[in-house]
Amino acid sequence: MVRPRPDLRVLTAAQLIASTGDGAYIVTSALYFTGVVGMSPAQVGVGLTLGWAVGAVTGVPLGHLADRRGPRGVAVLLALATAAAVASYVLVRSFVPFVMVACAYGAAQTGLSAARQALLAGLVDAAGRTRARAALQSAHNAGLAVGAALGGIALHLNVREAYLTVLLVDAACFVAAALVLLRLPSVPPAPVSNGPRLAVLRDRPYALVTLINTVMLLYMPMLSLIVPLWIAQRTAAPTWTVSALLLLNTAGVVLFQVRVARRIRGLADASSSVRLAGLVMLGACAVFALSSFGSSPWAAVAVLLAGVALQVTAELLLASGSWEISFTLAPEDKQGQYQGFFGSGTAVARMLGPALLTTLVMGWGTFGWVALGLVFVGAGAAMPPAVRWARRRATVPAE
Repeated sequence: MVRPRPDLRVLTAAQLIASTGDGAYIVTSALYFTGVVGMSPAQVGVGLTLGWAVGAVTGVPLGHLADRRGPRGVAVLLALATAAAVASYVLVRSFVPFVMVACAYGAAQTGLSAARQALLAGLVDAAGRTRARAALQSAHNAGLAVGAALGGIALHLNVREAYLTVLLVDAACFVAAALVLLRLPSVPPAPVSNGPRLAVLRDRPYALVTLINTVMLLYMPMLSLIVPLWIAQRTAAPTWTVSALLLLNTAGVVLFQVRVARRIRGLADASSSVRLAGLVMLGACAVFALSSFGSSPWAAVAVLLAGVALQVTAELLLASGSWEISFTLAPEDKQGQYQGFFGSGTAVARMLGPALLTTLVMGWGTFGWVALGLVFVGAGAAMPPAVRWARRRATVPAE
């Protein structure tokens, strides 16, 4: 068994700590903002949407800053900025300050993700980046699970002090992650090259690949929003099924993400993995649709468990393929801005996905699930030719 490099262990530890705080925040934030601060669900939704919109447009310049100033220092500063934004939620009492903090949080989080990716690219050789990124994702999901359990305590207590403690713990986790990142060796800034400063904005093939990946990322609200609504309104399954599905998804990523990533050995493998993810996601959507038929709660639970097993399989395939594509097609001296651009797809999916999927699935029912699955199939099928075009334009060596 090959032991992970010390640098990767440190980077993984930082990811685990940060995501633990995030897990606690995610499960409690909605009730804090509505029940404690007193905002309406619509105001919370608008504020978070604006926050992720800001994150989507700031990822590239912050990634470029990581290229020019060195990714470790920028990642540390952005982790501290995230901590400051989360801690500021404690002071929020109305809608406008909430939007301002949400925008700062979205920008800091998206920029931190780009800087971490650039840091990983500087510490790990090209052949090992996808597997290293898979290890970080496993740590991320493990941290979310631990954090969600901690957040569950606050939900059980359901008092203002418990929610404020979660916010402060989340902020402290990002401060701790910043300190852990300081243990990594400094990665020198990329040399200044000729051409446009933000070259990724003119790279049409890479933009197409990013767009396709963004469409695939629309799966993100499925388990957190769409499936819970579907279970409550369209199936006979008990509500605790939602927790079981989330647990199965998290365990699947923690246990199998690295194993799936080991199978990716170049752009051809990565493209095929994304294409297969689209097909498997269609199967997941079809199975979720079937869960509304029949009146047996246990049969509905069994069908939903089968659906989430397919969904997490597709998630593993997509993640492994997209990481290889995003790293390989990016110029070595511009990894920060390219990862910032590619990562903006996550912010866009978080921003637009809930409304799109709610309208499609809850409005159209079974046909909506099938239509969503076909969207995934089409996006997955479009990835291989898009990658071939991008490879030719980027002069990536043939495999």
